[in-house]
Amino acid sequence: MLEGYAPGYADDVLSMGSARTASDRAGFVLRLLRPGMHVLDVACGPGTITHGFVPLVGAEGRVLGLDIEPAQFPEESTVDLMAGSVYALPIAADSIDIVFAHALFEHLARPAHALVELRRVLRPGGTLAVSTSDWSRARLRPRTANVDAALRGHYLLRRRSGGDPFAGRNIATQVGQAGFRDIHTHSRFRPDMPYRALAKYIESRLDDALNASATDRDQLASAARSAWSWSHASDGDFTQCWVELTATK
Repeated sequence: MLEGYAPGYADDVLSMGSARTASDRAGFVLRLLRPGMHVLDVACGPGTITHGFVPLVGAEGRVLGLDIEPAQFPEESTVDLMAGSVYALPIAADSIDIVFAHALFEHLARPAHALVELRRVLRPGGTLAVSTSDWSRARLRPRTANVDAALRGHYLLRRRSGGDPFAGRNIATQVGQAGFRDIHTHSRFRPDMPYRALAKYIESRLDDALNASATDRDQLASAARSAWSWSHASDGDFTQCWVELTATK
């Protein structure tokens, strides 16, 4: 794992069946695309969102996808997929019309560094488009004492890895500090995964952490027990808060 990235989990988990498509995850970006544009999707994963940009930029445009873990890339793709870090993009300055990042900033230890690099590759007047989660506004019903305790363990793991579970709450300020202007945000609530599936997933992450290290053992063990109780209780609803942001270089 590259320094500066927190392991990704629970915000946009492919293994839980979440449908990562441009229409579902990047509708606010699709409205900005025009024929001939050059678009960069950072932390693109297998490129399922990235491919949705192609019809709107046309043959005269270009769509690039970049991810720190190229093992996710399919063998064949209609977009250019490359391995690389958001902290050192292998892309020329002032060459991209729109930079998009979904479910990235909650995993970054150095978001300010990343934003400087994203701004570097954008053309003057180019657009930054970011979608990042804010667990402080996630909606869980019922929200019992066990749910809260399990979530505190989840937040601890995220912070311990260098990420920020409440990144969506801070992203607009960070973007402004990086020199962007015309910053606009919109909160979108989406049911990313079932309520009890989230509990089981958090439980598994806590168990893995307990097996890997003795650090914070008492708190993690308590959180894991709460996650187990949560996953074996009655069902409920989980809706994540995603902050969608656009800004101009």
